[in-house]
Amino acid sequence: MDKEKKFVITINRELGSGGRTVGRKLAEKLGVPYYDKLLIQSLQEKYNLTVDEIEKEKGNKHPWLTYLKNAFVSINQNKDELWYYQMVNGEQGDMVTSEDMFKVEQQILKSVAEEQSCIIAGRSGFHIFANHPNHLSIMIQASMEYRIERVMKKQGLSREQAEKAIKHVDKMRENYVNKYTGKSRYDTRNYNLVINMDGKTEDEAVNLILSYIG
Repeated sequence: MDKEKKFVITINRELGSGGRTVGRKLAEKLGVPYYDKLLIQSLQEKYNLTVDEIEKEKGNKHPWLTYLKNAFVSINQNKDELWYYQMVNGEQGDMVTSEDMFKVEQQILKSVAEEQSCIIAGRSGFHIFANHPNHLSIMIQASMEYRIERVMKKQGLSREQAEKAIKHVDKMRENYVNKYTGKSRYDTRNYNLVINMDGKTEDEAVNLILSYIG
């Protein structure tokens, strides 16, 4: 990846691995925005976007793209992990994403990447940008014990609750990726760089990625 040219970095991460924090800190270091599921969902809800509408607006100024650029700074740092835990407790059930919604997400992310360099968390980014000329694909993972301890601390959960949340989200994310890409998110061939967070701080992981980029 050439950071002197327009680039896109995609980060898949396991819940409790610290991958979200790594992504945010990396974005700050590189001076680019960081986008995740919450922002894409909020964009879809605000503008009720469809694939046809996105295609029709290509080449024009996108009000939804401006919204997305401005909105990423206001998302609470821990909100998505809390959202996943609420879902585990039955408040939102298993996330169901239609094929149309997946196509909309693809179009949104591709439109964002055409406009600017960025870092994108999850959303099958490794697949969506597989043929992008300047793409770096990263997987952030950790041992189950590391993840349980981190989720317990961040969310104030018991060990049993934390483990339940992790296993549920792991299954949900794997099913999502497999359904819409035909791949496994755990297949290391999807990534240029795989980082195990055990024994590392988020800053050390960021520095490792920066060293890899060069």
